[in-house]
Amino acid sequence: MRRVIISADDFGLSEAVNEAVEQAHRDGILDAASLMVAAPAAADAVRRARALPDLRVGLHLVVIEGPAVLPPREIASLVDADGQFPADQFRLGVRYAFVPHIRRQLAAEIRAQFAAFAATGLALDHANAHKHMHLHPSVGRLMLEIGRDFGLPAIRVPAEPPDVLRRCGTPVGPGARALYRWTTLLRRQARAAGVAVNDHCFGLAWSGHMTGDRVRRLIEVLPDGISELYFHPAVRRDALLARLMPDYEHEAELAALLDPALRDQLARLPLPAATHRRRPGSE
Repeated sequence: MRRVIISADDFGLSEAVNEAVEQAHRDGILDAASLMVAAPAAADAVRRARALPDLRVGLHLVVIEGPAVLPPREIASLVDADGQFPADQFRLGVRYAFVPHIRRQLAAEIRAQFAAFAATGLALDHANAHKHMHLHPSVGRLMLEIGRDFGLPAIRVPAEPPDVLRRCGTPVGPGARALYRWTTLLRRQARAAGVAVNDHCFGLAWSGHMTGDRVRRLIEVLPDGISELYFHPAVRRDALLARLMPDYEHEAELAALLDPALRDQLARLPLPAATHRRRPGSE
């Protein structure tokens, strides 16, 4: 059986993103969104989510290239004076792995982000991380351990099968293959913690470019199991999106989510929408 989750990242980043999430859920195929709790438009995102009772909302954990919840003085080794995480993924990964006081501050910030989500009053549907930083063993472990205190039911495992991408005409290099193998560690961590996971994930190779043509081609070759397709929609390119994601096709991704032909294609396949992730032991 093939099942699908259609989700959107960066909920709360800007009102252009929030409006797209609302439109794609009301009028399209979107059933889940991941909230950046310290982002500039987080309050607007929460207001919209409260008016959308069927929209499943989770935490989009930010521990790279984005704003923290805690004040800089409490996590001075993690963020700059403005409370922003740096964008250097390699350097952050080394520090998160090998520096004890960095990990203590990281744990405090992760707990603060889960607490901020809880304070919204929204039901926690899932968690994942900006730039997939929960693939880092320390970040993944802390997300699962701390998330358990907040009733975390599921996480995204960003496991994008190379064979499926090839069938869609997308070349797969050694880096993507290595990343796919690396996701097995996060899957094992989640299962040990009793947290549900998806089987497959799509949106990495085409990040910012999940256009209608590509998604329609992908739907035809989805493998058995639970596949999550994640998007970065926006109704317009504002200054923040242009600075952070200059090459992303935000409006084209929204158009895909609203495309009646894509909705009809999904309806013709045995792909129940709004499916939850696979729980440990449910295979």
